[in-house]
Amino acid sequence: MSAEQGHNHPDRNLALELVRVTEAAALATAPLVGRGDKEAADQAAVDGMRYMLHSVQMDGVVVIGEGEKDEAPMLYNGEHIGDGSPPQVDIAVDPLEGTTLAAHGMPSALAVIALSERGTMFDPGPCVYMEKMAGSAEIADLLDLDRPLGETVKLIADRKGHAVGDVMVVVLDRPRHEQGIAEIRAAGARVRLIAHGDVSAALLAVTHRSPVDLLWGIGGTPEGVISACAVKCIGGQLLGRLWPRDEDERTAAVNAGYDLQKVLDCEDLVKGENVFFSATGVTDGDVLQGVRYPRAGGATTESLVMRGRSNTVRRIHAEHDREKLRALRGGRAI
Repeated sequence: MSAEQGHNHPDRNLALELVRVTEAAALATAPLVGRGDKEAADQAAVDGMRYMLHSVQMDGVVVIGEGEKDEAPMLYNGEHIGDGSPPQVDIAVDPLEGTTLAAHGMPSALAVIALSERGTMFDPGPCVYMEKMAGSAEIADLLDLDRPLGETVKLIADRKGHAVGDVMVVVLDRPRHEQGIAEIRAAGARVRLIAHGDVSAALLAVTHRSPVDLLWGIGGTPEGVISACAVKCIGGQLLGRLWPRDEDERTAAVNAGYDLQKVLDCEDLVKGENVFFSATGVTDGDVLQGVRYPRAGGATTESLVMRGRSNTVRRIHAEHDREKLRALRGGRAI
């Protein structure tokens, strides 16, 4: 490998540096959990994440962020983050996945970030939503967005040697999913409905020994790209197909050159193996424990840290001294 290649390829495990970023977002958000203020919780997460991001040695561009610059003053699409040194990377962020969950003290809110080499992340353009399906490596070849859902859950049951009634599908609780839910139940399988948080749900669907076998439904396209990064690290498959909300969005997507019939897989959503992912729990959930305060002035976090090249998955349980962190951050709240 040449010296130039060494500078342009993220050979060090950036996920171990990114975990400090998601921890900072989670710790900043935790005091607002259950306070009922979604905007304040989201802003705290963004502030915590942004503060720590500039300490990471990388030349990053936000590809999946909080929206356009005029809509999101921080972590907006196209923003440059990191200290500007190599490697050049794409960044996908969701400082608080599940703002409503955090605001109401509900389970499974996460702080999430993913990273890959420059130019490898899928840009969803005008399409805010996509139909998604995700499952573990054991059933990856059975995933199909065109096959009836009832047939798919039966195939999953056969592959796993289970009764169909043992299969659990996680689905966002939305009116647009009523027909799909009916198909799953008619086949004899079970449905776990969630209010928000399909990155967490995708992680649950691909995790070994999880209570969930499959993720299905129409959710955010940015979350689909972030989930694909995680799936490439942990193993399994995620399929997605762009789902315009109305004719204006459909026309904009077609005019921009998007194929609305194409089924995208993980390799389409994030290319290559140089993929890194970190998530830290904000509230307790099936995937991660949330921020807790076991003693005065202290806090604990649990994070999931993954690297695509090696498929290494780490769980990091950390103890934090909030007073010292506050001092290091110039008095900013933790």
